[in-house]
Amino acid sequence: MIKKRLTILAAAMLAISMSFPAVMAEEAQETVDIQLLASSDVHGKMCPYDYALDEESPSGSLAQIGTIIKELRNDNTIVIDTGDTIQGNSADLFLEDEVHPMILGMNTIGYDVWVAGNHEFNYGVDTLEKVAAGFDNTFLCGNVFDSEGNGIGAGYEIFEKGGVKVGVIGMVTPNITRWDAVNLENYTVEDPVEKTKEIIAEIQDDVDILVAAEHMGEENEYGVADSGVNDLANACPELDVIIAAHEHKQVEGTEVNGVLIVENDDLGETLAKVDITVEKDENGDYQVVNKTSESIAVADYEADADVMAALADADARAKEDAQTVIGTLTGGPLAPANEIEGIPQARLQETALIDLINEVQMYYTGADVSGSALFIDDANLDDGEIKKCDVALIYKYTNTLYKMEMTGAQLKKWMEWTATYYNTYKEGDLTISFNPDMRGYNYDMFSGVNYEINISKEPGQRIENLTRSDGTELKDDDVLIVAMNNYRASSQLLTYGTVYEEGVDELPKLLEIDVRGELGGVRELIADYIMNVKGGELEAPALTGNWKITGYDWDEDLHAQAVELVNNGTLALKSSESGREINVAPITVEDLEGVE
Repeated sequence: MIKKRLTILAAAMLAISMSFPAVMAEEAQETVDIQLLASSDVHGKMCPYDYALDEESPSGSLAQIGTIIKELRNDNTIVIDTGDTIQGNSADLFLEDEVHPMILGMNTIGYDVWVAGNHEFNYGVDTLEKVAAGFDNTFLCGNVFDSEGNGIGAGYEIFEKGGVKVGVIGMVTPNITRWDAVNLENYTVEDPVEKTKEIIAEIQDDVDILVAAEHMGEENEYGVADSGVNDLANACPELDVIIAAHEHKQVEGTEVNGVLIVENDDLGETLAKVDITVEKDENGDYQVVNKTSESIAVADYEADADVMAALADADARAKEDAQTVIGTLTGGPLAPANEIEGIPQARLQETALIDLINEVQMYYTGADVSGSALFIDDANLDDGEIKKCDVALIYKYTNTLYKMEMTGAQLKKWMEWTATYYNTYKEGDLTISFNPDMRGYNYDMFSGVNYEINISKEPGQRIENLTRSDGTELKDDDVLIVAMNNYRASSQLLTYGTVYEEGVDELPKLLEIDVRGELGGVRELIADYIMNVKGGELEAPALTGNWKITGYDWDEDLHAQAVELVNNGTLALKSSESGREINVAPITVEDLEGVE
């Protein structure tokens, strides 16, 4: 009898002990953490290599992102890319591959979602659909439809993680009709905010978390309503998170109308991480109780070995392509030798190098005027064969080409601002020096106009004798088409505070971004110009004498002495404390007097 009672007691205790983990597991699910890891605007940066430069580039890449995702992924992680994936960094080489290497890389990493970006449409919808077919999981593009009303991608996907249902909605900016109108002739592009609202109404009762991964920046473009995610957040407060893209701007986390917004830098330089905590309410439904985000610097990580192995063939092909001869140069070098060692002569006079960049920018935009900077002091190219990677010797960076409408007055304000690069000439100066508060990449030189920069005058009053290239007067109210790179446009010309003053000036009108984006940025346009416009035979542009520096009247003999003393090492040029800015003060007569 006692033994039987002990057996019953033991069985009861065993039953309790067996049910205890289940009870604990159920209690553990009262709170669930969901993790989103999101990239965007990687622009073909599959490996840590810049194929146009033909050099290592560990600032960011899909392969490095793979390392971060491998470290952070858990059972409740959703991995998303928000577009502009297959254009840039020689990615166009692989459009006919069975699986594009950027897609292969995402498959290897285990991405759950890929959203179409605007540059995905550069090569036509048929090509996009072919590339998307190689993606292992969900391709989203919920606002582009063919002539029969079929979407080219899904509008959403629902994921269940830890018992929590997460709806991910994906759209592309409606402005693709501006950039790729020909490719979209038989397609309808609908308002992404309205389509998102429709999907929310359809799925919100079936999900616990709503995420919009949409290839749009924060603000509307071209005044087009609903082309920025701020409009989306204000229209759809049901959303918990918006993963933005397109602007190439790091947004670690901002909140609009209660919606958390994140965005990445371009070229794989950052990875957005979003953590969402949900708790069950009294009805047993999950409610979002906390949202946090951070932006992870990808340069801090090595490339993932598995991704690099998967991309080895594509990497080798892209490096081989960088060595392709695309033409020959005659009449070079494009930049002159420096008169004074350490002072780039190409920042002191018109050069064939800057004229070529401006010629290319004006050709592809049809602009009247173009401005461009010398990014690297020793940028140059000499006579002989030109390989694809050699174009980086002319234009190192990945800037894209913008087209704007300006008045003569707006152009002159830009020119006055950039001319602050020079220090004001003072009596006794024997060299021209540079403003330590203005980086060289902000100093633009112009084609399509004639002008003089009088450095004896204070900044804001230096541009003189400004005319059109034919010598006719350029009036303040004249309307011009002007070309420049995306950095100059977005950083100084389309916002107040640098060139233009709010309440005083009107901003120039943006006409087109990423002109001929299917070819790439300015660097790739230069290569295309050499190959297809010049037929592979590039002659260095003849100098026109359209601009010069005036306002200095040093003694030429003393100037020659200063040149000799600097070049033989007797006198040193002055640099900023950081050493980043060179030649921040002139060599003066007083400096010569101090030399024994």
